[in-house]
Amino acid sequence: MATQKQLPPRNQVPEALTWDLSALYPDTDAFLAAQQKADKAVTKFARNFAPEKLTSLDALKAALITYNQLAQQLDNIANYAELQQSEDLTDPNRAALANKANANLARWQSLLSAFDSHLTGLDDETLAELKAALPQFQGFLRTVKNQQKIRLDPKVEAALASLQPVFSGPSNIYSQARSADMAFPDFTVNGKTYPLSFTLYEDYYAYHPDTAVRRGAFAAFSKTLSQYQNTLAQTYLTQVTKEKQMATLRGFDSVVDYLLYDQEVDRSLFDRQIDLIMTKFGPVIQRYLKTLQKVRGLDELTFADRLIDLDPDFEPDVTIDASKTYVKDALSLLGPDYTNMILKAYPQRWVDYAQNIGKETGGFCAQPYGKQPYILLSWHDKLSDLYTLIHEMGHAGQGLLAQDNNAYLEFEPSTYIIEAPSTFNELLLTNALTKSAQAKGDLRLQRFALTKMLANTYFHNFVTHLLEAAYQREVYARIDAGESFSAQDLNAITRQVLQRFFGDALTLNPGAELTWMRQIHYYMGLYSYTYSASLTVSTQAFLRIQKEGQPAVDDWLTFLKLGNTKNPIDSAKVAGVDITTDQPLTHTIQFLSAAVDQIGQLTAQLDG
Repeated sequence: MATQKQLPPRNQVPEALTWDLSALYPDTDAFLAAQQKADKAVTKFARNFAPEKLTSLDALKAALITYNQLAQQLDNIANYAELQQSEDLTDPNRAALANKANANLARWQSLLSAFDSHLTGLDDETLAELKAALPQFQGFLRTVKNQQKIRLDPKVEAALASLQPVFSGPSNIYSQARSADMAFPDFTVNGKTYPLSFTLYEDYYAYHPDTAVRRGAFAAFSKTLSQYQNTLAQTYLTQVTKEKQMATLRGFDSVVDYLLYDQEVDRSLFDRQIDLIMTKFGPVIQRYLKTLQKVRGLDELTFADRLIDLDPDFEPDVTIDASKTYVKDALSLLGPDYTNMILKAYPQRWVDYAQNIGKETGGFCAQPYGKQPYILLSWHDKLSDLYTLIHEMGHAGQGLLAQDNNAYLEFEPSTYIIEAPSTFNELLLTNALTKSAQAKGDLRLQRFALTKMLANTYFHNFVTHLLEAAYQREVYARIDAGESFSAQDLNAITRQVLQRFFGDALTLNPGAELTWMRQIHYYMGLYSYTYSASLTVSTQAFLRIQKEGQPAVDDWLTFLKLGNTKNPIDSAKVAGVDITTDQPLTHTIQFLSAAVDQIGQLTAQLDG
């Protein structure tokens, strides 16, 4: 663990801790050659399938089949560009590679936009004929039909596509500021000096068992964040202004409605997710936090303490090698085929575990079509790392199954349910820990498993990301009203949202209001709320498996294979969940309330 020394440069990281990008492209030369090949292919496509030549069903069929193959090539290029740069955002050579690829991708998308516009201009009869002739593209053509309502003039679409690198500017600036430019000085607690970085705070110190170290780290971390707040507020204002302008161009009065459109859900589902969790789940979490404060013997529970373990002395360290057994045991419920598919992550080096200077923070899973998945995280030998790993493996499993069963244009599901496979796998991990505890009759282990489920899976996805969504809704309301904002405004909005949810269970110490500066999700549209939406689906599917067994397992595996062949409402129905009502969310909150009650009961028994 890199907790008592400064992080190493990327070139000093052991290969065993890194992912294998050569499975995507053998080397940089091959990556550049792929771009040259793609450039020729795009130019040829634009010439051979110009709109004036697409006058017959056969021509449209040939164009769509070729377009699918071409889009796969561009997807691989885009993924490699991002992945290689995420290894070290301070490396100018990596940045140059990414910038060149992104410029090419924007130019290619501009050339291809003529075909996109032609598709959205087809009448219903022709679209129906094309869908019948090419059933492997039914989901893609469903989205094409949806886009007809908001598509602009072809020349405007081409211009917008060519400006994509500019539109990506706010996100890129934020990432560079966070991972490359923010310098976090060492901090001292009780005469001992500790190193600090963005990753070290988020992945290590935020959970540190020593209260003085944890709060000292938060204060030092927040002090550095505050020095960038005005710049990042302006960056975020640029992002939401761009989104507002795009919404207006495409005929939407509200940014939220515009951002929800591609998810194929309406505003009511978005608002319900936020409002029910804020009002109904807030009191549940407050009960848990008060139990946490009591068990840990703290005079007050501050914002810096909210993520700590209820029983830190009981948490095992988990090495990368040991994680294999945990993963295998947890996923066994889904059968050997799924489990063995995921366990390939180890020999095939899907995962980048390393901690190094300039590495992208957080965790994500990329799924280049036709290739192996790529998972980024920073490993600290903690159980929370295992939860992150198995979460991202859920994305990997869905990606692999979907691409095995669908064409490229079909394999990625709606954002509304994209986090269901990942959060489902977290529930499988908790289930395995709980079964182990029950088999041993170990009350402390049972409580430990329940708190891990609550603190890792639900606090992260149902609380942290949901509060991000509640904050976003307030920001977009301002933008829709024609208002602007400053860093101080964002601080105030953040503090109000936190106070509304946590009530008197948390003391919001200075720095809590800067939480808006810590997450890339704000630059990804309405992504944050989908964690809780997806977890609602995965929770109900998991509980159904607990009750019904193999038939529900089979339905879940079918759900994972769907890709974009169905909209999110129909996809969730395959897993046995009806998201058109508030019942799944209400039942999930009831399930969690019972878990908090059980934690309290186990605590009383252990104290007794």
